[in-house]
Amino acid sequence: MNDPNKTVTIQRTFNAPIELVWEAWTTPEHIAKWWSPKGMTTKIIEHSFTVGGKWKYIMPMPNGNEFTAEGIYTEIVELEKICSLANFKPMTEGVEIQSIFKKNGQKTEFTFHVIHPTEAYKIAQEKMGIQNGWGSVFNRLDEFLTDKK
Repeated sequence: MNDPNKTVTIQRTFNAPIELVWEAWTTPEHIAKWWSPKGMTTKIIEHSFTVGGKWKYIMPMPNGNEFTAEGIYTEIVELEKICSLANFKPMTEGVEIQSIFKKNGQKTEFTFHVIHPTEAYKIAQEKMGIQNGWGSVFNRLDEFLTDKK
């Protein structure tokens, strides 16, 4: 069980079958289309979708700097769960992310956890807008899924 004092949780229901949501999360060419806030692009540098495999995505920012998302897969349960140790530089480092998928007819119940090493770090991330940032990304995922159906 995740410690709620260290965990940011976002829940969404996607109006798409679980197989399509899973494919969107696990296929690099799909990830490139939604894994960033609106107005940004994502370049897949590395994507080894196996336990112990690494992933790295780069997003050019309007100021000319790059935002780097990278991690190592720690657990993969097909159509159920993807866990990674992750860094989102320059804003967030040393977190665990958990993506949990649950079939609900032709919809998918989705739960996303960002587990921080300390409660203080979680609070700082909340103040920086972690909910809005990931919310924007999941809005793009929702749009992507709608277009793919």
